Amino acid sequence: MAIDYRTDYRGPGLTDNSLHADPVEQFEEWFRAAQQAGIPEPNAMTLATASAQGEPAARMLLLKQADARGFTFFTNYGSAKAADLDSNPRACLVFFWQALHRQVRVTGSVSRVPLEESAEYFASRPRGAQVGAWASRQSAVLQSRKELEEGVRLVETRFEGKEIPLPPHWGGYRLVPDRVEFWQGQPDRLHDRMVYIRQGAGWRRERLSP
Repeated sequence: MAIDYRTDYRGPGLTDNSLHADPVEQFEEWFRAAQQAGIPEPNAMTLATASAQGEPAARMLLLKQADARGFTFFTNYGSAKAADLDSNPRACLVFFWQALHRQVRVTGSVSRVPLEESAEYFASRPRGAQVGAWASRQSAVLQSRKELEEGVRLVETRFEGKEIPLPPHWGGYRLVPDRVEFWQGQPDRLHDRMVYIRQGAGWRRERLSP
């Protein structure tokens, strides 16, 4: 269905008084609003990276935590995205909640989370997802679906009746933001854009032209 940009984009305007001083607190408020609006998987995000040679790549992931430390997600350390992040530890996250006419872009530096943190999160995952993390050589070429299924069967046999430990090739990354932009749709494409830029121990905020 076509969107009428003259009338359909009518989100609440962004002003200095309506925003938190800290961008993570502002993100948490918008994230709760997305949850309350019933948006499916509001933690879905695009992760954009670049290789050491500057080749860009983007893919969808799920955010697992956002707090004062940064934005945390988990993946296979042998994946293409991990290779990018380990060689060029800068990235951008994009959240888009169309029903609310809202977008958030988060840019910053990325590093691996401590092993204990990865192990704690891995233990909370469903057993099937734990098996999959062991069986998958993410981004590697498969000769067939059967090859993957056979890998799953071998892992299930290996850990039958046992707890499944954290794979050595799997864990988390945390993006520490130095720039966070909040975009709120407005009529006639005159959208509100407010960006937080890290400045020492705090943040400065600027309004951007749509």
